Amino acid sequence: MRDIVVMGAGNIGATIADLLGSSGDYCVVVADRFEAQLRTIRTSETVATEVVDIADATALQRLLGGRFAVLSAAPYALTTRIAEAAAALGVHYLDLTEDVVSTRRVKELAETAKSTLIPQCGLAPGFISIVAHDLAKDFDALDALKLRVGALPQYPSNALGYNLTWSTDGIINEYCEPCEAIVGGERVLVPALEERDEFSLDGVAYEAFNTSGGLGTLCDTLAGKVRTLNYRTIRYPGHAAIMKALLQDLRLAERRDVLKDIFENALPSTLQDVVIIFVAASGHKGGRLVQETYAHKVYSGVIDGVMRSAIQITTAAGICTVLDLLAEGVLPQRGFVRQEDIGLDAFLRNRFGQVYARTQDRRPGVEPRRFDHAA
Repeated sequence: MRDIVVMGAGNIGATIADLLGSSGDYCVVVADRFEAQLRTIRTSETVATEVVDIADATALQRLLGGRFAVLSAAPYALTTRIAEAAAALGVHYLDLTEDVVSTRRVKELAETAKSTLIPQCGLAPGFISIVAHDLAKDFDALDALKLRVGALPQYPSNALGYNLTWSTDGIINEYCEPCEAIVGGERVLVPALEERDEFSLDGVAYEAFNTSGGLGTLCDTLAGKVRTLNYRTIRYPGHAAIMKALLQDLRLAERRDVLKDIFENALPSTLQDVVIIFVAASGHKGGRLVQETYAHKVYSGVIDGVMRSAIQITTAAGICTVLDLLAEGVLPQRGFVRQEDIGLDAFLRNRFGQVYARTQDRRPGVEPRRFDHAA
């Protein structure tokens, strides 16, 4: 049994604890500064809770000492503190952050760390980078790589066409910060909420627009190898225009605390959501210009008797898969690991990674984990 700490007792942290605690291979301590939040965690022989303030360096070091790994499901602004403590103690570190600055700090720490540091282990960044790199590697010459991801309500009922399914701080950060991209073969920063495009999948219309952090480290990996690389968030049509009015015209990008209060008091959460993953790669193979596309939808479902949203399931499954691969020795045991360093086949063969498996991805004789989907 491996001793694991999960930092953050929110919906994602709780889902991670459920998956790892029921696996038979991990003993999990879920830590949070709020005792009331910890009371929502289902404890068992393999899942315990502990009140810890991340800002208390001594308490954090005591908590992490001697553990195999720490998984951060805490707000992005706190991730670097956890990473610094893990690196100092030689504890493996994994997180879910989409924040570019935090990831740069983790990469710096990994240069001298005696453990493995793996940021961005969720959906986007995370699985989307693994898929994109898998598509890209088979081209003789890669021209364009376009990544699109969205977590959307199945039954939108407001003008935004949106319900809260993820960290409010994380959403606002993605909508406000500059976005990395490669345009004309050059690395650039492009503004969030811009460069809107439209597409349809299974007869449903969507829009997509720039948001920050979704490319992870792909700009570094593919620099000089691709003419166009971008990431855009998927929403129902009309969402971007309203968000631009709020963030830019009403200048709420400068008052994020106000926007967060509005979101959390006006937008209900939902467990009836769908995660859409769409990657298109184009370039030359065998002297021909071709395009290959990966498209998949993941729906909400029941995990061990508890209804979980699609974004909870996919995000938690992503980081649990990477932890499994690290524990099995598939991944390096020291230094910085990018998501695109992880093979798609290895990811999808994993017991947690099978959440992402499409019908054509499933292996004969391997039974994927079943979820009772929401009606």
